Amino acid sequence: MTESPEQRPAVPGRFSRLPSLPPLPRWWPVPAGVLLGAVCGLSYGLLAAPQYTSTGYALAVTDKADSTAALGFAQSYGRLATSDSTLNYAQGAAGEPVGELRAQVRSETSPDSPMIAVTGTSGSPRRAAEIANAVIEAVIVSSGHVAKETGVKLIKFGHAVPPQEPVSPSAPLGTAVGASAGGLLGGLVLLVGPRPARRAQEAHVPAPGQGAGAPAEEKELV
Repeated sequence: MTESPEQRPAVPGRFSRLPSLPPLPRWWPVPAGVLLGAVCGLSYGLLAAPQYTSTGYALAVTDKADSTAALGFAQSYGRLATSDSTLNYAQGAAGEPVGELRAQVRSETSPDSPMIAVTGTSGSPRRAAEIANAVIEAVIVSSGHVAKETGVKLIKFGHAVPPQEPVSPSAPLGTAVGASAGGLLGGLVLLVGPRPARRAQEAHVPAPGQGAGAPAEEKELV
């Protein structure tokens, strides 16, 4: 009589003999985070568009013997470099609308010298220099309107030139930063994750009855 497939007995142990995978070690998030971070950093370094920065400088000068006034006005003009009025004046020479120009310009001042640094950022070296020079010129023109009243005027101290190298991270640097950040995150996951339960120490604790009956048994043997 021919057996149907439903009636055939299953071969025991066919799947039970497959080797089981060993459990992952507890510290597996650290190397996994390093590997994932390195891949992300390398991808960013290879795919991200390069960014260039160029910086121009202006110096506050005064006819007065006291240089404190020039230092104070340099701080004020430095804050005005990214204001709407200055950017509106500079957008023609910069060739960028005010909204985009605001994100591409930053200004810095020094507490020790009456100097203003304006930095332009762009995907093109030439455009970065043009943006910085346009904003510097706008600040200088604004200061000239009130130079007679304040006794302080701005002069151009350094012209922004197109940079040779981008400031965006390269592929090796992006890989290193990504691997470091991934390892740090993996360590944090390892610290906050659940810890395995400690194995209970197998210690034989005698019952109260056993402890009391031990001397009696010894006496009987004697």
